[in-house]
Amino acid sequence: MKIDRLIGILSVLLQEEKTTAPELAERFEVSKRTINRDIEVLCKAGIPIQTSQGVGGGISIMDGYRMDRTILTSKDMQMILAGLRSLDSVSGSRYYGQLMEKIQAGSSEFVSGRDSVLIDLSSWYRESLAPKIEVIQSAIESRHILKFTYYSQKGESVRKIEPYYVVFKWSSWYVWGWCLKRKDFRLFKLNRMDKVTMTDTAFNCRTVPTPDLSTEKIFPGGIKVKALFTKDVKWRLVEEFGPECYTEAKDGRLLFTADYTDMDNLVTWILTFGEKSELLEPKEARDRIRNTIEAMKKNYEGG
Repeated sequence: MKIDRLIGILSVLLQEEKTTAPELAERFEVSKRTINRDIEVLCKAGIPIQTSQGVGGGISIMDGYRMDRTILTSKDMQMILAGLRSLDSVSGSRYYGQLMEKIQAGSSEFVSGRDSVLIDLSSWYRESLAPKIEVIQSAIESRHILKFTYYSQKGESVRKIEPYYVVFKWSSWYVWGWCLKRKDFRLFKLNRMDKVTMTDTAFNCRTVPTPDLSTEKIFPGGIKVKALFTKDVKWRLVEEFGPECYTEAKDGRLLFTADYTDMDNLVTWILTFGEKSELLEPKEARDRIRNTIEAMKKNYEGG
């Protein structure tokens, strides 16, 4: 729709110092001639757009111009507020709540009706997560080194990083930064971080790559799993792996197949099903489960 494209072009011009008609044409999948007509329409509407020819030329908007919030629709405002509420659900301060109040004040005509999207990013660990997030955000904003104790499968260690992003992915919070120990960018899980403090040491920003948040990166596969489950735990399989993760076996049980990420986690996950599961493959994990059950049996023998 033309109106959506005009708003989109205006948003690009407000965010970028300069762009070109070919770049806009490619972004909005229209011809360069259409973009030129759109620019004329925006100029007639009073938007101070300027164009320049030659090397380094392009389309830009006059310095100091700001978009009035009335260009936002009611739906736009609802989505903005939903996003702020989601951040407020884990915030250790009143910042996002105060920001919502600022937006709502004087915008009542755009914030009407019932909320259609409610997002709560808090977890069982909110009391410990919120202070960590607040410290990390302060370190990112002030460009100071972050220090913390980190717990992993290889043990615990004290790390110092240059923090750049706080990341929410797969129901967990992470910090993305340059690890001074590993001399590389790393993703650290907040629940595994302790004694998080901002040091007095400042750092200069690097060229920061976007963290790879793909499923394959955060949860690398490689372990081929085959297991049988009773039908009464189907809901768990669907919740965690989707309805395509199993087929019905001849004996009526559910034959589950998937790639798993970690042998220790696999063994622990299967054990949470108790007698309602039987791991068939891999053999290494099946042997570990058998040994674990035998060791647990000894702990409970003799009353």
